[in-house]
Amino acid sequence: MATEPRHIRIIAIGDNVCDKYLSRGKMYPGGQCVNTCAYVRMNGLEAAYLGKFGDDEVAACNRETLAKLDIDTSHCRSFPGENGFALVTLQGSDRVFLGSNKGGIAKEHPFAFTQEDLRYISGFSLIYTNLNSYIEEDLPLLAKTGVPIAYDFSLRWTDEYLARVAPYVTVAILSCAHLTPEEREREMKKAQAHGISIVLGTIGEEGSWVLYRDNFYYTMAVRAEDVIDTMGAGDSYFAAFLCSLLSDSASGALIEEDEEEMAARLKRAMNKGAAFAARVCAMEGAFGYGVPITGRTQL
Repeated sequence: MATEPRHIRIIAIGDNVCDKYLSRGKMYPGGQCVNTCAYVRMNGLEAAYLGKFGDDEVAACNRETLAKLDIDTSHCRSFPGENGFALVTLQGSDRVFLGSNKGGIAKEHPFAFTQEDLRYISGFSLIYTNLNSYIEEDLPLLAKTGVPIAYDFSLRWTDEYLARVAPYVTVAILSCAHLTPEEREREMKKAQAHGISIVLGTIGEEGSWVLYRDNFYYTMAVRAEDVIDTMGAGDSYFAAFLCSLLSDSASGALIEEDEEEMAARLKRAMNKGAAFAARVCAMEGAFGYGVPITGRTQL
């Protein structure tokens, strides 16, 4: 008798912004959590977003885009005031951040998760969030749902931040292109020592490493054929990596006990992440859906 396909769902909890490209006169929906939702959908899995919206044109752009992508936003918060946005320009195909309003209303209001929220979250296969989401105080509560947490530390972690956040995280990504190989290995080992089971360390065009049970695995980057915009390259890699790990398991578990099989799954996930990130670099903004800039463009 055929078995029912497993229902894999990822919820991204945290930031949403529009990236306002002054060089193009367009703004694009984004923020790492919104990007992750879009990339999860592009990888064939179900996604939901739980975050904080303002009441301006940026919030409207993100809400409309998430609806078009069939991403559930039913548990989002709304507040009067300015949504998060970032100012961006391009140097060649590389996006250059000029600054942001630090999340707008998101930094002023706590999530204040309810029991209804937690029941809803507990129905997902994975929680994704990051250090731009003003969520650090909520991680112990989210961890109690029993849903594993994936966390993007970007390139701004410190020893103190790792010690505070890592105990609640199952899989993490660190942007390590600015580090020497020795520094990268040291920082990845620190994250593992604080309790993170799977630690990714990306090094841009030089590829990526993963640390699992004291073993390092490497995969090369995939060269994009037509690079238009590098916005979202790291988010797309991590999203595809996570989707692969969840899908490439008979049980649907993020981690399995068989170490040899787990190593093979990690390598496949890294390769899928690298290939998908190359595809995303051929899109405008993080994943397209640009509209003319409205609202302020000064910080």
